[in-house]
Amino acid sequence: MGPRAAPRLTAALPGLPGADRPARCATERRRRYLTQRWHPERVSTALPWDQARRVAAAAARPLDPIAVRLEAALGCALASPIAALTDLPAFDSAAMDGYAVAGPSPWLLADSDLRAGDESLRRLDPGTAVAIATGAVLPEGCDAVLRSEQARVETALHGSRLFPLDPLTALPDDSGTSLPPGTDVRPRGEECAAGEPLVPAGSVVTPAMLGLAAAAGYDTLDVIPPPTVAVLVLGDELLERGLPRPGRVRDALSPLVPPWLADLGARANPPIRVPDTRQALLDEIEDSTADMIVTTGSTASGPVDFVHDVLDHLRARWIIDGVQVRPGHPMLLAVLPDGRPILGLPGNPLAAVSGLVTLAAPVISTMRGVPVDEHEVTLGVDVTSHPRDTRIIPVLVDEGRARPLRFDGPAMLRSLALADALVAIPPSGGLAGSPVTLLPVPAVR
Repeated sequence: MGPRAAPRLTAALPGLPGADRPARCATERRRRYLTQRWHPERVSTALPWDQARRVAAAAARPLDPIAVRLEAALGCALASPIAALTDLPAFDSAAMDGYAVAGPSPWLLADSDLRAGDESLRRLDPGTAVAIATGAVLPEGCDAVLRSEQARVETALHGSRLFPLDPLTALPDDSGTSLPPGTDVRPRGEECAAGEPLVPAGSVVTPAMLGLAAAAGYDTLDVIPPPTVAVLVLGDELLERGLPRPGRVRDALSPLVPPWLADLGARANPPIRVPDTRQALLDEIEDSTADMIVTTGSTASGPVDFVHDVLDHLRARWIIDGVQVRPGHPMLLAVLPDGRPILGLPGNPLAAVSGLVTLAAPVISTMRGVPVDEHEVTLGVDVTSHPRDTRIIPVLVDEGRARPLRFDGPAMLRSLALADALVAIPPSGGLAGSPVTLLPVPAVR
């Protein structure tokens, strides 16, 4: 699914009354919509936390595969398996620095040597040898490679002779020793044969996989690209800089949300500050070409909470309208008419993070073509649970046991900044020794 913009609302939306009327009629409807009052009577049906994550994962679709150069494939899911395009190694080669030898010792040593990258193919006659570097092509007639540290070269009037060293005395052995065939040789196809599968589709590309792909002959890989995400930050009360003051708070989500999305595997665009008006939000959603849109704030039922109304006007398909979780209950997920997901995060910082780990993580995983990363940890102490809602709390993890941190209110970030992870405490759970879902937090290593 490539980036596609939502239909412009300055023309009548298909399927609505008056869709066939002149554009000025649509403009008048838009004007009436933008001036109407919000509807506090709207009722949402909040889903249980576990169910919400499953529903979110199922609501998205993987993006269309693309071919990218190897360096751009890191962290992406393979859309096609990696199979060897050639034998590995592609030729018989030396496994160690030393001497390529033929027949029994001693060997008459050639004046030249063979280095990695040399393409000249020379033939060794029995009783002869040539110095060879690791990775160099073995000459025809070579039986084995004698390591440099196991050899002695003696120079005479009629040329140099090569002797193996006796392993007991470390003296040259002139008894006519033959090395076992294949000693310190990497035979062609030792690692894999051409066509042999190496890495299955769906694997997340690692640095080692990139090296293997290059060795196997690949210049590009077919991958599912990371989704691009537009981040729309709502709230006239937010300050970009300076100290908070009565009625105004610092914007904590613009610096927090994009890198968190990146840690989930997305490519977040720079955040956009959006005024608290329906028209401003409509314009930003319409103009976005990102694969996914994330809004922060305006998801509840206040006089300037426009996200529900705007999505209804866009004829978005509602997937989730509230989750039984604390903090973050008013998070939401919908799908625009062109198939792009739009995620609404609450405006309080820890509540927004709850939305990221609850809904953004499974949606982005599906779009990337990878499974949701699921882990469990054991509670080290009793944790107060809620009778109906899942609690998302910051924790420190020590020796496999999680201990909660203080300051876990929906508007607080103090504990999250020091946390090793988040955990999901199920309703009426939270006893010490019980397993709970572990939710990773981004870390800079």
